[in-house]
Amino acid sequence: MSITGPGSVTALNLTAQNNMFNQLTTLSQELGTGEAAQTYSGLDSQAGLALQLNSQLSAINGYSSTTTAVGTTLSIAQSVLGELSSAGSDVAQSIAQQGSFTLDNNGQTTIQEGAAGYLDQILSLLNTQVGTNYLFSGSATNQPSVAPMDEILNGNGAQAGLTQIISERLQADEGSNNLGRLTVGGTSGQVTLSQDGSPFGFQLSGVNSSLTGATATGPTGTPPTISVNLTSNPNPGDSISFGLTLPDGSSQTITLQATTSSPPGANQFTIGANAAATATNMQTALTTAVSNLAQTALPAASAIAAANNFFSDPPQVVDGGGPPPDYATATSLTNGTTANTVFWYTGENGATPALQTATAQVGPSTTVSYGMRATEQAITSLVANVAVLAATTYSASNSNAQASYQALCQSVEANLTGQSGTQSISDIEAQISDAQSTVQNATTINTQTQNTLQDMLQGIDGVNQDQIGEQILTLQNALSASMSVTARLAQLSLVNYLAASSG
Repeated sequence: MSITGPGSVTALNLTAQNNMFNQLTTLSQELGTGEAAQTYSGLDSQAGLALQLNSQLSAINGYSSTTTAVGTTLSIAQSVLGELSSAGSDVAQSIAQQGSFTLDNNGQTTIQEGAAGYLDQILSLLNTQVGTNYLFSGSATNQPSVAPMDEILNGNGAQAGLTQIISERLQADEGSNNLGRLTVGGTSGQVTLSQDGSPFGFQLSGVNSSLTGATATGPTGTPPTISVNLTSNPNPGDSISFGLTLPDGSSQTITLQATTSSPPGANQFTIGANAAATATNMQTALTTAVSNLAQTALPAASAIAAANNFFSDPPQVVDGGGPPPDYATATSLTNGTTANTVFWYTGENGATPALQTATAQVGPSTTVSYGMRATEQAITSLVANVAVLAATTYSASNSNAQASYQALCQSVEANLTGQSGTQSISDIEAQISDAQSTVQNATTINTQTQNTLQDMLQGIDGVNQDQIGEQILTLQNALSASMSVTARLAQLSLVNYLAASSG
């Protein structure tokens, strides 16, 4: 027969307690992490599937971070576009509601002063950053989108700004005879109106005559010329109209009416003793009418054309030849360079469409494009029209100043209101809105996918925390009891043990 002493019992108890301690530690870790194993090896046959699911979940989490960042950018972009649109509307509305023509010490009206403030606001909006990225710089997000307003209007050293470009273009459009590059002439019984062949000033578009005893043709030839040949005197009330195209693409019509009055009224010519005398009178009336347009409508159209040239890519400037340059006899435009002209846009301006200059993958198979440039047509038009209003000045001593200013305002208001077939700010807003919808849809799908993957992982390496809690409580009770028994056994002497055994 064998006798087991207290030492052997205590050793067995300690081994059991150690096992319970290990189980308790493992269960505590599972309760704290919610995971059945801390390494993939602990998942046995399920390790490969868990690894794959975790990889997919990590990718989806990355897409979710991207959608958050892109969503913020798009939200700010929409806000900026809304403010740009409002600025254009406010300038157009101020023009429509303007009062009397009163110039300040700088030769500008209150509308023009306000336009300068709006221009500053618009340029600041175009330099908006999200984090460190400029919204309207295309792919060059680390570069400001536009130059400072003072440089754009007034130049920078040898670089010409808009004000100088407007002045040079007006000289080219008016020509050396201040008749918008047109020449009125003709021999006995004939009246001619000719261009000088340059792209500047007035361009002839047609002639329409109801003059009795007269033949009107043109424009034909090089340079283009309209000819009116009188074989007899017209009747009083007969008229003739000359169509002109201005530098900004707008049109004007000069209509002259035959009259027996002498002197004639505005836009009339006196019927003379014969056809030759009548032709001479018509030449005089035509010269006066062209001169009036050259001092009113032409400067406004010239300024608009200059602004369109300046804000194009690259900027177009009048080639005045020289030195010294002679803009009044210039025959062509040329590309401005960074040495002689301020480049208003300072971001990236490659061949890639603006929207595609910024892209992001927001889902496993979903990519969103959301880039923008300040050189998009709608934005450039907004800047150019507000800038031309802010850059022009007038002289109080010029009797034609008010008419020229009103012509400019009418053109700017029409351009800011929007032209059919051209891009508008709302078109860009619609593109950004589409991108926002794509991001929102991707966010929804990503969230659903995350939940599914997490549920699947929970089924593999997750634990039932209520069950784990019960197991821990049971172990703690068993461990407490075991430790109590071990303690009593450890206090027994051999004598006590034998006595206890014999008893």
